[in-house]
Amino acid sequence: MEDNRRPEPDEIRRGSGLGGAAGHSERGTDTTQTFGHDSDLSFVPFGSDLNTAELEAIEALPSGAALLLVRSGPTAGARYLLDTDVTTVGRHPEADIFFDDVTVSRRHAEITRSGAAFELVDQRSLNGTYVDGERVDRAPLNNGSELRIGKFRLNFFVSPADLAQPAGG
Repeated sequence: MEDNRRPEPDEIRRGSGLGGAAGHSERGTDTTQTFGHDSDLSFVPFGSDLNTAELEAIEALPSGAALLLVRSGPTAGARYLLDTDVTTVGRHPEADIFFDDVTVSRRHAEITRSGAAFELVDQRSLNGTYVDGERVDRAPLNNGSELRIGKFRLNFFVSPADLAQPAGG
């Protein structure tokens, strides 16, 4: 399977879409390792130090899509296109965004899309899910938001076409 290979720095991954209601039976025990509560949970924003390839990928996003950039963790440099209504994140092999690390729960979080708005929803993960340094059960994602899922730190970017539209319901 290609899911286990290390991504090229300029590669964008698209979830395979097997997450969702199917396959909720978990076998065995969860082997998620917990962080010590003080181990690297401080929030220090990365800022906007994006390389040219990352800036071009963000510029190319169609309306209604977003991009997650992995800034630190075992797959630093990976990019994930968010272009479906529900994207699953976790250590389960069928997760749309597969993070193979013991600090990530099998079904850690979901990113939901409604129109051009995105929201992160924690799925009762052991280590929690963080947005901009705050542990959240659910939180709206804004352009540039930093997410922490286990050891992974990511930045969220929306399509520039959606930034130009006035916010409103």
